[in-house]
Amino acid sequence: MAHAAGFERVARRNNSLSSAGRILVFAFLFIVSIGIAGAFATLGAWLILPFAGLEMLGLYWAFCYVDRHSADYERIEIAGDRVRVEQFEAGRAISHEFNRCWAQVVTSPGGARLALRSHGREVEIGRHVNDDERLALALELGRQFRAATAR
Repeated sequence: MAHAAGFERVARRNNSLSSAGRILVFAFLFIVSIGIAGAFATLGAWLILPFAGLEMLGLYWAFCYVDRHSADYERIEIAGDRVRVEQFEAGRAISHEFNRCWAQVVTSPGGARLALRSHGREVEIGRHVNDDERLALALELGRQFRAATAR
């Protein structure tokens, strides 16, 4: 069995802030928002305080969600006749394997969705990249799969 050169691509989320940076930004927003709400409450508009609290609760939930998913990634690896897709999301890793000769690249019009399909199983990939990068990945995977069938 002949083995082609290996192929590997890793896609990660774009995290512009570290966990410590997110905490500092949230703390700043919390202090400013509650400070403004407190000032209005002292002027007699006390009903602003509960809404500011709800706003901060929603923002806290959003920051926790971003922090929980900050380490998410997808790895696509082709070695010989094996295609392995590893997806890490919210601390949980899932791995899928396909036979390179049978795997197909499936895209939606415009490249909004990319998946690998084989024997009735389909795995969506490319969730952490933009449409142009997803299309480039689809073309590269198609070349890799055609190279396997040309042998």
